[in-house]
Amino acid sequence: MNRLKNLEGGNRVVITVIGPDRVGIIAAVTAILAEQSVNILDISQTIMQEFFVMVLVADMAGAKVDLVTLKDLLAQKGEDLKLRIDTQHEDIFNFMHRI
Repeated sequence: MNRLKNLEGGNRVVITVIGPDRVGIIAAVTAILAEQSVNILDISQTIMQEFFVMVLVADMAGAKVDLVTLKDLLAQKGEDLKLRIDTQHEDIFNFMHRI
């Protein structure tokens, strides 16, 4: 499949994860994405002081669920792990973070 087509299709979401660092955060988040057939396009994570910070861009073109359901699944996992997990369509993220 043509990667450029995926990037231009308007199916991308931005997922941010912030909270206390602990083992298994990336595994927990990416497991949900894999279960729902959401393709990870890019991922970046770091530790700032004692806080885990991750930004992930994913393609929902082949997803089994809609964006609202994915947001709910990830938010619930965030509550379970004592993290904040936000999921936004790329267009909303770009609009909110433009200069």
